[in-house]
Amino acid sequence: MDSLKLGIIGCGGIANSKHLPSIKKLGKAQVTAFCDIVPERAQKAAEEFGASDAKVFEDYKDLLKLDLDAVYVCTPNRSHSFITVDALRSGKHVMCEKPMAINSEEAHKMLSAAKQTGKLLTIGYQSRYRADSQYLKQAIQAGELGEIYFARANAVRRRAVPTWGVFLNEHEQGGGPLIDIGTHALDLTLWMMNNYKPRYAAGTTYHKLNKDRDTANAWGDWDVDKFTVEDSAFGFVVMENGATIMLSASWALNTLDVEEATAMLSGTKGGADFHDGLRINGVKHGRQFVEKPDLKSGAVAFFEGKVSDPQMLEQHTFHAAIRGKGDLCVLPEQALVVTRILEAIYKSAASGQPYYFD
Repeated sequence: MDSLKLGIIGCGGIANSKHLPSIKKLGKAQVTAFCDIVPERAQKAAEEFGASDAKVFEDYKDLLKLDLDAVYVCTPNRSHSFITVDALRSGKHVMCEKPMAINSEEAHKMLSAAKQTGKLLTIGYQSRYRADSQYLKQAIQAGELGEIYFARANAVRRRAVPTWGVFLNEHEQGGGPLIDIGTHALDLTLWMMNNYKPRYAAGTTYHKLNKDRDTANAWGDWDVDKFTVEDSAFGFVVMENGATIMLSASWALNTLDVEEATAMLSGTKGGADFHDGLRINGVKHGRQFVEKPDLKSGAVAFFEGKVSDPQMLEQHTFHAAIRGKGDLCVLPEQALVVTRILEAIYKSAASGQPYYFD
C-alpha cells in the first residue's frame, strides 16, 4: 500500500485549511475523490489538492462506490453520523471531523458500524497532537501528576463568533460554542485524565449576546436573525470515581481570560495548565516548583523522520494505522463519551436539573 487513495466529503473550510494541506505536505497519500453539495467547491479543491485524475461528485454515495482506502467526513455536524456509517459499510476507513455526532444516539450508530465492519474510525480532535499536549500526556503517564481529581476544560473567546458557513445554525450544528470548541477542550481534558466514566452533569447555556450589533467581532458582525445557537455554555461534570470537571465554552464572553482548547489539571502529586505555555507544578525536595518545558526543539519520531506540526501528526497517525503500522490516537469510544457529556450539558440546561448517566 504505497500510496493511500483518499476521498473528501465536504470541501469547506476545515477540509481546505486543515486536512487537505496536511495530506499534500506529507506526500504519502493521494486524494482521488472530492464531494460537496456545491460542485464548484469540490472542483476547486480537486484542482488544488487532488490527484491528476481526481473525480468530483455532488452526491457522497457516488463517491463511496469508488475503490478508496479511507474517507474524510468534513460536513456540518448533523450529517456526520449517516455519512460515516455509509462510508464504513462501503469498506472505507473514516476520519470524521469533530464532534463525533450531534447526539449520543447518532454517535452510537457510528461506533456500532465501525465494530461491525472492522474498519477504523477516528475523530478530528487535533489538539491532542500539539507538542504541549503530547509532552503533558507523557508526564501524566509517567505518574508525575498522580491521580487527577479536578480539572477545568477551557474554550473561551472574547469576541470571535464564526460568521460563515452554518456555525450559527442550530439545526445543522446541534449547538454553538459548546459543541464547536468546547468539544476540543473536553476531549483534551478527558484524554489527559484517562477517565471516560461520567456519573452526572449540570450545565447552563446563554443567549445573551446573540442580538447585539456593532459587536467588534473578529470576523465581523453576526447576523442576529441567524444566530440561533448559544453564545456561551458552562458545565459541571462529576465522574464515577468522584473526579470533577468544569467546562467553559464561549464564542463571545466579556472577559480577558481567553483560552481555547486548554485544560487545567490537579492531581495528588502535581498539577498542570496551559496558561502561559505548558506549566507543570508540584513539590520537590520540600519546595514548590514550576516546570516550563522547552517545546520549540525536537519533534515526534516516526518511520520516515520527525513530524512536529499537529495537523500533519494527525494525518500521519491515521495513515499509519490504516497501513497497520501504528494505533489510532483518538478512539471512537472516547469521542462518544465527549458527545455524551456535551449532550448531557445541553439537556441539563434545558431542564434546569442535573443529568444522570445510565
